[in-house]
Amino acid sequence: MTTVSALHTSALTSLSLLARGKVRDNYAVGTDRILMVASDRISAFDVIMGEPIPGKGVLLTQMALYWFDKLGPKGLNLCPVHLTGDAPESVVSTAEVSQVQGRSMLVKRLKPLPVEAVVRGYLAGSGWKEYQEGQAVCGVKLPAGLKNASKLPEPIYTPAAKAAVGEHDENITFEKTVEMIGLDLATRIKDISIAIYKAASDIAAEKGIIIADTKFEFGLDADGTLVLMDEVLTPDSSRYWPAESYVEGVNPPSYDKQFLRDWLESTLVNGKPWDKTPPAPRLPREVIEKTSAKYEEALQRLTR
Repeated sequence: MTTVSALHTSALTSLSLLARGKVRDNYAVGTDRILMVASDRISAFDVIMGEPIPGKGVLLTQMALYWFDKLGPKGLNLCPVHLTGDAPESVVSTAEVSQVQGRSMLVKRLKPLPVEAVVRGYLAGSGWKEYQEGQAVCGVKLPAGLKNASKLPEPIYTPAAKAAVGEHDENITFEKTVEMIGLDLATRIKDISIAIYKAASDIAAEKGIIIADTKFEFGLDADGTLVLMDEVLTPDSSRYWPAESYVEGVNPPSYDKQFLRDWLESTLVNGKPWDKTPPAPRLPREVIEKTSAKYEEALQRLTR
């Protein structure tokens, strides 16, 4: 993958740019569709790194398409998905095809809901920190005696409020999501998210992968139908662990960007730990290549 040319930022002129996210550049296609281009940008702690990970956007897109196929109408049919089925290359100029090929999805334009639907099957990351403080995560009480990376008795739903680019998502309670979007919609998102997580975990387990936690995003179409959107179950939105290396009590080696996070946590800037605000420390080649290899291995193991 190191031979792949990197795309840090797309520059399509045949379409109108709607927004640039941490990873994706979204372009309007008429009034009812969006072209989502997955760049090779990578973010950690909600800060976009200055250096891209070559080929990452292609891997993310292929993995998202794999899961949409498994979980959407073509597979288990757990929820409608935002894919239109149209080729991304069909909506850009010939000169721009290289910017979108393999790394784009042509999707329905939806009304996004302001909730990150987070599901945790294991105690890790910010969830582990919260548990140590009060034996609960986002208001969900958990049993005593759990350790870092412990498997939870049942997956839990721990939503977050979506933040603007460069700001941190805020963990919130289920009750808060009810205030934001109403009981019916909040309940449906919770139930669908847990069902998707369980199904995906079973599929991944067959490939020797543990999905410790993940987050989903949903939107409403013109008819009010709840639709699974954005990316789904990629290493950017999920914590992937190799099953053979899993040991309760320690952070397992992961296929996601935890490697990058760990490096950033241990890196000094001007003699002090990085304060997790822009600009990010410059990524050395070794970190770029190892992060790239982890993304690639995750896709290969999942789709083999």
